[in-house]
Amino acid sequence: MPLIYIVEDDINIREIQRYALKNSGFQVQEFEGGKELRKAVEQKAPSLILLDIMLPGENGLSLLSWLRNNRATAKIPVIMVTAKSSELDKVKGLDQGADDYMTKPFGIMELISRVKALLRRTEGLSEAAVMSNGDIEVDTEQRRVTVAGEPCELTFKEFELLKMLLTNAGIVLSRDKIMDQVWGFDYEGESRTVDMHIKTLRQKLGTAGSAIKTVRNVGYRMDRENFN
Repeated sequence: MPLIYIVEDDINIREIQRYALKNSGFQVQEFEGGKELRKAVEQKAPSLILLDIMLPGENGLSLLSWLRNNRATAKIPVIMVTAKSSELDKVKGLDQGADDYMTKPFGIMELISRVKALLRRTEGLSEAAVMSNGDIEVDTEQRRVTVAGEPCELTFKEFELLKMLLTNAGIVLSRDKIMDQVWGFDYEGESRTVDMHIKTLRQKLGTAGSAIKTVRNVGYRMDRENFN
């Protein structure tokens, strides 16, 4: 399980980041500033660091330089997170070795997507061939779905929808996000399409379909039930 270090002095932002990352299956450790991070990194290197620029004492860019100039930490993936949005600030961070850059405020889904994408590039983290949640099991290579051991026949879109829900188990997915990922940006259908597919997916999954929760005025969430 990948370990993520969060370096952020705003406790509210740290709580949001921690909640989202833990619900996505990551281990998390939090730090208010550079002093704490330096000690922690010397004891155990994380899989990735979310590093704020505006920190009390030593700023994020200085910490980034230290990480990159230290042989033991030089290859740790770093995503810079800051309220600064000018192109110059981004260039400074990237030039000093940041792997990615996010500007506050940002969406939780964007955060998780960027973390997963960066880990895939740097550590070979790939989509699991087999995912399971409660009685639901999905083999992404064979495109096979079973519920309590029994085959469950899904259409192509239903399969992609289920896979997206499982991949983001515990996270609320908006209808627009689902439309973009499952149907594509050029699809001109209405969000009602998502609702109808969720309805048929629940029916085909039987009692296991109750794990798919409706989040009023937002979208849907797959509850985590012994998720793997």
